[in-house]
Amino acid sequence: MMTNLFDQFMSPTYLGMPLIVLASGLPWILWPSPSSRWLNNRLVTLQSWFLNRFTQQLLLPINTGGHKWALILASLMTFLLSMNLLGLLPYTFTPTTQLSLNMGLAVPFWLATVIIGMRNQPTAALGHLLPEGTPTPLIPVLIVIETISLFIRPLALGVRLTANLTAGHLLIQLIATAAFTLMTSMTTVALLTTSILFLLTLLEIAVAMIQAYVFVLLLSL
Repeated sequence: MMTNLFDQFMSPTYLGMPLIVLASGLPWILWPSPSSRWLNNRLVTLQSWFLNRFTQQLLLPINTGGHKWALILASLMTFLLSMNLLGLLPYTFTPTTQLSLNMGLAVPFWLATVIIGMRNQPTAALGHLLPEGTPTPLIPVLIVIETISLFIRPLALGVRLTANLTAGHLLIQLIATAAFTLMTSMTTVALLTTSILFLLTLLEIAVAMIQAYVFVLLLSL
C-alpha cells in the first residue's frame, strides 16, 4: 500500500533483488524479430516501416559519416519508447522515471559525441564554445558560459525525460483518485473527471512517444 504519491516511482524489489532489470529487459522480448522469409506478417512490416521512417528523419541533418550511428540511435529510441508506453499500463513500473537510469543513458552518449567530435573535428568542436563575431571583452565570459552549458546538457537530457514522465503519472493518479472518490457522492462530476482522465491518458501516450524521440534527437544534434 502506498503511503504517498511518489511511492509509485520507487524501484520495486522481490526477495531483495531490484526488478528494474526485468522491467528494462522486458521490452526487447515484446518486439518481434524479422524472419528470413520473403514476406513478413503485418506486425513485422509495420515495425520495419516505423524504424525506417524514424531513421530517415533522424539522419536528415547528419552528414554521411554520422550514419554509422543509425543502429544504436534507433535501438535507443525503441528502448525508450517501449519502456515509456509499457509504464502507462496499470500495475507496472516505469524505469524511465528513475533519474539514475536516464543519466546512465544520457552521460555515456553525450560523452561519446563530445569525444568523437574532439577527435574528428577538434577545431569545429572547440569553435562552438565561441560564437563568430563576439566582441573581444565578452570572449572569456562566453567561453565559460558555453563550457558550462556543454556540461549541463546530459543533466538536462536526463531531467527532462524524468520530469515529463513523472508529472504525467502523478496527474493520472491524482485524477483517477478524484474520480474514484467522487463516484458515490457526485456521479456527474465523476463521469466528467473520468472523461478528462481518458483525454489525459491519450496525451500521456503522445508524451511518452515524443519524449523518447526528443531524447534521441537532442543526442544526435
